Amino acid sequence: FQVRPRNPCGLGALPASAAMASPAVSPDSSSHEALSSVNSAPACSPTSDSENLSPDELELLAKLEEQNRLLEADSKSMRSMNGSRRNSGSSLVSSSSASSNLSHLEEDTWILWGRIVNEWDEWRKKKEKLLKELIRKGIPHHFRAIVWQLLCSATDMPVKNQYSELLKMSSPCEKLIRRDIARTYPEHEFFKGQDSLGQEVLFNVMKAYSLVDREVGYCQGSAFIVGLLLMQMPEEEAFCVFVRLMQEYRLRELFKPSMAELGLCIYQFEYMLQEQLPELNIHFRSQSFLTSMYASSWFLTLFLTTFPLPVATRVFDIFMYEGLEIVFRVGMALLQFNQAELVQLDMEGMSQYFQKVIPHQFDSCPDKLILKAFQVKYNPKKMKSRLEKEYAAIKNKEMEEQIEIK
Repeated sequence: FQVRPRNPCGLGALPASAAMASPAVSPDSSSHEALSSVNSAPACSPTSDSENLSPDELELLAKLEEQNRLLEADSKSMRSMNGSRRNSGSSLVSSSSASSNLSHLEEDTWILWGRIVNEWDEWRKKKEKLLKELIRKGIPHHFRAIVWQLLCSATDMPVKNQYSELLKMSSPCEKLIRRDIARTYPEHEFFKGQDSLGQEVLFNVMKAYSLVDREVGYCQGSAFIVGLLLMQMPEEEAFCVFVRLMQEYRLRELFKPSMAELGLCIYQFEYMLQEQLPELNIHFRSQSFLTSMYASSWFLTLFLTTFPLPVATRVFDIFMYEGLEIVFRVGMALLQFNQAELVQLDMEGMSQYFQKVIPHQFDSCPDKLILKAFQVKYNPKKMKSRLEKEYAAIKNKEMEEQIEIK
């Protein structure tokens, strides 16, 4: 695959001449210990998959492990300060213990991602654990367009050939899409102005999808996901990636008119809250502060309406490889991080806190958010089998009661 420059209006774009000289990648903070606790796929250590790694790759992984240890120690000291925002400046990049090796690490990582893209099939088959760890550390932004397409297998989709024909058709959702376009990333330069290129291509992709999937049509939150894709790649490619995300990543179920899947996600998240943060759960209930009031947007927009784009995009990188699990993990990490403050607030105070404080806590240190997310206990089997069955039984009972009432 040839790596092409991203849309120049996209997030954090650099001139081509500067791209190789100053690769914009920040090492991730997820520690080896935290990553290896993930049930579904433990992260690798410098010795795992060693028979498939070259000496250069082993050396890079050892460097990343060292950065992880430094950051984990920093994060532990931060947690002891009750998660105050005053600690948010102590990120890996500004850490004196790490800065001396940072430029070499960036350069090595940049070269490695070029190799990953060109040897994609081999990496997916033989070096999967290392690939997962590198994605958690953040995909360099000039590689995101091609890597996201590769991760969701959207590089050669037949639907791409239909795109230009779909744009010639009319959709019943057009008025609704037009109404919401201006509300999608209103501060971002690419989408500013009624006649901007960003608004035009966003309308095109949303309209094309509403014609391909008439059952879902258009749902407002989905425009933020498409908008992020358009910051990275041309509209035809963004359309293909979005189709794949809707088909394979539970998003289509989330955006169906009934939004039944959103109800399931909220139910699963409430179970985690009750099990892991019982004191906070009791406080939320005492204040009638419903989970759906703060968490619905997390699932529907994958934190794109919660965090600034540099932080939200790091979460999206992981979502592209690991699916919705990262939304549960990041959501629980935020509540753990802020529990001491939240239990002191009433309903109005908590609403303000979720809107104004939480979104900017990790502006300068997204690595710490990722680290904390992968320290959250998450049992995929319990989420899938037990809780899905429980929720289905509850909904069936509600439906039966409604029929009786009618």
